[in-house]
Amino acid sequence: MAIWGKKKDKDKDPETREDRKKVGLIRGLWQKFRGIDWKNPVNRWKLLFVSLVGCIVVFGGGYGVLSLTNSPSFCASCHEMAPEYSTYTASAHSNITCVQCHIKPGFVNMVTHKMKSMKEVYYHVTGVPEQIVQTEEEAISNENCLQCHSKNRLVTASGDLKVNHKGHIEEGIPCISCHAGVVHAKIVSRGINTEEVRGHWTKETAEKLMEKKYLRPNMGSCIDCHDKVNNGEKPWEDVAYNVPPNPEEMEKKLEEKTKEASGEAAKEGESKEVDAAVHDEKTQAIILQAIGKQKKDAKISMECKTCHKQTEIPKTHKNVDWSNNHGTTAVKDLDKCVNCHQDSKWVREIPKEDIMSLLKMGDQKTKYVPNMTLVKEQARTNKFCSACHADRPDSHGESNQWLTSHADKAKTNEMKAECFVCHDREKPKADAAEHKAPTDVYCQYCHRTGFKDDVKN
Repeated sequence: MAIWGKKKDKDKDPETREDRKKVGLIRGLWQKFRGIDWKNPVNRWKLLFVSLVGCIVVFGGGYGVLSLTNSPSFCASCHEMAPEYSTYTASAHSNITCVQCHIKPGFVNMVTHKMKSMKEVYYHVTGVPEQIVQTEEEAISNENCLQCHSKNRLVTASGDLKVNHKGHIEEGIPCISCHAGVVHAKIVSRGINTEEVRGHWTKETAEKLMEKKYLRPNMGSCIDCHDKVNNGEKPWEDVAYNVPPNPEEMEKKLEEKTKEASGEAAKEGESKEVDAAVHDEKTQAIILQAIGKQKKDAKISMECKTCHKQTEIPKTHKNVDWSNNHGTTAVKDLDKCVNCHQDSKWVREIPKEDIMSLLKMGDQKTKYVPNMTLVKEQARTNKFCSACHADRPDSHGESNQWLTSHADKAKTNEMKAECFVCHDREKPKADAAEHKAPTDVYCQYCHRTGFKDDVKN
């Protein structure tokens, strides 16, 4: 108010020194403001000037604060964001800012997000969460992706996948349903962004931990979604389906579900076995669809050729006797077999990992050496193998004929090893569930007195 320079006549001022002491700061300023002669044009120009300066200070300062908090370097200033920032700098999206993905376009959305983000400041001061997890309301929308990417794409950049992006988007399917790991390599699902490992995250370590299988769409996600669609569901309508699960909430739900399903502690083991059996049966049904052996009620085909342009069934697989004679190839080239035939590619869930083990292992690749024991274990535990191995092979013919003629098929140790892929030699122990045989028929069930010319493997 000093710039108006209005002076009071001491003689006309009714206020005493004691009265002026009692007037508060706000009240005093208001009294001075009311006492200004607004009919004087000079005072009006002064008010306009002060208002203009005030606006510049307020809005300029606000813009500066927004610009600062929108920069990736601001995100990196909090130690708890080290995993997220490190993976961001090592990703293909490092040339754009964090807010271009995490805040919907528009000034109102920007301000609203900033107000909601005050809780992050509170957590930073009072106690950082054990693991930073994206909430459902923070799920990245298609609007953000379409700022840079076109939806008119039928073939992926790699040239292999055939995906109608426009059709998916118009159906309401979020981009993150498939592309959840494109920037942060699914570190939440992998469990490698917890408080105890945040100090190990740098751009260099991020480059080692950002494997292509976590950056690219997970085939298990495609299969899980297509399977649900074939069963009349639209899973993407549930936002929780598209964001990484909160580990703490998942553990609580799992405990509650187990208690409800089992009812009593004694039945917990049975409940888990039933759940595992149902899961295995479902997985094998999907695999049979993928290899073209089951096409019933499949609105969306699961066959490889439906989505892949370059991935073809190897010529060896098309041989007439392939079903009965592929064991030799499996022993010789098991590493090539599991490149396609591995369970991890067929499930949506990402297994938990240990960051220290990953960093020590690095890019080391062990060369495969033919090993029948490994092949047997794969055939028993790999759902792709057991989908067929669980059924009686055509080569076994009728039971009464096979029982009297199968000796010629098990003359040498090598031939017996092939039998042991499906059969156990001795009665399996009750707790031997790790590599459980696909059939409960074991050799000593009949050969109780031993084997002719027996040579133990």
